[in-house]
Amino acid sequence: MSCIISAPATDNGKTTLSLLISCWAFSKGLQLQTFKVGPDYLDQQQLSSVGHPACRNLDIFLSGTDWVKNTFNRYSVKSDLALVEGAMGLFDGLGSTQRASTANVAKVLNLPIIFIVDAKGQVASLLALIKGFKELDKDLNLKGVVFNNVNSLRHRSLIKEVFKYEDIKIIGFLPSDIRISLKKGNLGLISPKEICEKRDVNYFAEIANRNLDTSFLLSLLKAKKKDINIKTKKLNFKINKNKPIAIADDKIFHFQYPETREFLNEIGIPTLSWDIFNDSEIPKEARAIIIPGGFPERYSSHISSSKKSLNSLREFQKTGLIYAECGGMMILGNSIKDEGGHLHKMAGILPYKFRKGKLTVGYRYIKGLKDSLIIKKNQKARGHEFHYWQIETSANELNNTETGLINQLNNPWKTKFWGEKYQNEGWSTKNIHASWVHIHLPSNDKVSENFIKSLQNIN
Repeated sequence: MSCIISAPATDNGKTTLSLLISCWAFSKGLQLQTFKVGPDYLDQQQLSSVGHPACRNLDIFLSGTDWVKNTFNRYSVKSDLALVEGAMGLFDGLGSTQRASTANVAKVLNLPIIFIVDAKGQVASLLALIKGFKELDKDLNLKGVVFNNVNSLRHRSLIKEVFKYEDIKIIGFLPSDIRISLKKGNLGLISPKEICEKRDVNYFAEIANRNLDTSFLLSLLKAKKKDINIKTKKLNFKINKNKPIAIADDKIFHFQYPETREFLNEIGIPTLSWDIFNDSEIPKEARAIIIPGGFPERYSSHISSSKKSLNSLREFQKTGLIYAECGGMMILGNSIKDEGGHLHKMAGILPYKFRKGKLTVGYRYIKGLKDSLIIKKNQKARGHEFHYWQIETSANELNNTETGLINQLNNPWKTKFWGEKYQNEGWSTKNIHASWVHIHLPSNDKVSENFIKSLQNIN
């Protein structure tokens, strides 16, 4: 059946609970397929770090309802158990609506919900909170509750007393424990790629065994055993298998969906890896590169001293295609100003420098302004943004690039978020696309076909 882990709001412990269950399943020799609601990269990486198959994103806004259903069915059927971690609060979705929310996904997949609630400083109020969520949408199946930050037997017994006559199953109580706390950074949890120490799977499993009704969870998590026939996407043009795409993939640049590489391989395009952190050159066979988001601001000094990587990037842009998202775009600029105010030189391909600003986050509607590397004029697409760093560039600096592209640059598209007007965004030339916006490439048919056709058309 599987189930969804949700909560009243963010920071109640959804990822911690999901990891406890994941480690417990691993300790029992059970294969668990995890999923993450929304366009989240960091929670996804946490859930992929235990030893189970890679976590998959389920995003109704970015990918559509059919994609979400097919992805869930395709991957859950291969495992013993399946678990979906929600995003934010249960009903939080697109703008002020419930669309693309955890509740929306629960209905689309017909899955029960396990609620985790931070019980610190509360007892009787917990009942009002949970009953409110149950009453708001009676079509949802709230199967049980886990209470987090319960650190005494008295606190536990009082909560049990409050729920004694309610039709709400208590699945467990989790204590505050520094050993299962997850480290946080500017954009959420710190990626396992950036943390040297390995997760103590046995300790997480022990906490789950001691504090959760694992027998009840096991009955909920058993994956459906039904053959799902998923067809590989067919293109209306031929693929040249001698034009590989290199994807930046290291501890700096890792905001990417596993489906991207898999999709490219499935349609016949070879993919290579490019490690900027270790100052590697772009693989010579590559005809295009994808530089996903990440944290170049944290490693700006390190990147600046990675001469082989930056020089190969400058050389590559003369003949190859560059598709850069968010943090990937930042290293194409002149410089990045770190949090200490120090400037670090980047590739100098785009005439911009970057500094820290206010948080920009949310889904984006996209409309093409011209024919470009990944979008055509008036075509529509969807994406999302999640970043603090912003552009800081004076008029004089616009002409101060190593490649002199200022006269060729223009906006490939305009974007808007919920309740706002369209604004021009991104930068492009005939062989570069750079933007703050992340896109789920495999499920976005028009964008992926445009990019692949562009690749096929270069020499």
